Amino acid sequence: MNVIEVFEDIDAPPAVVWDVLLEFDSYPEWNPFVRSIEGDPAVEAELEVRIEPPGSRGMTFTPVVVAVEENRRLAWLGRLGVPFIFDGYHEFHLDPIDGGDRTRLLHRETFRGILVPFLFDEQELERGFRSMNKALKARAEERVQSQTNGSNDTDTNPETS
Repeated sequence: MNVIEVFEDIDAPPAVVWDVLLEFDSYPEWNPFVRSIEGDPAVEAELEVRIEPPGSRGMTFTPVVVAVEENRRLAWLGRLGVPFIFDGYHEFHLDPIDGGDRTRLLHRETFRGILVPFLFDEQELERGFRSMNKALKARAEERVQSQTNGSNDTDTNPETS
């Protein structure tokens, strides 16, 4: 078994991070690692996921969603052929921090199977996870900033009016 775990603290509440994470149609605009996801984020739904790890050849696979907990967790299981040849359990876990104003993102994948030693490139995948996390952080924080600036535009100061 091989595991990649990458954490990112994001200055946005889990609901905002969740919304960005589930906006699959916008992935090509901002996500340098997971270039596209097609399908519905619903348990037992099949997704079509295209990843392009830095410095490696891209691949498309069709995992099955195994967990969806709104504003908390999205997980899928991908397999190469039959079970335990090459299985990948991929998970995004969102934990509220600082009273829920911020989010700690855990991006994790657990690989199992007899082909893992031959097909698993931990360094390239970890770099991909890190690049996606940073891009997700930037997009979620930008969204919070836009919402904050938008609300300030409607405020009026009676002393200057």
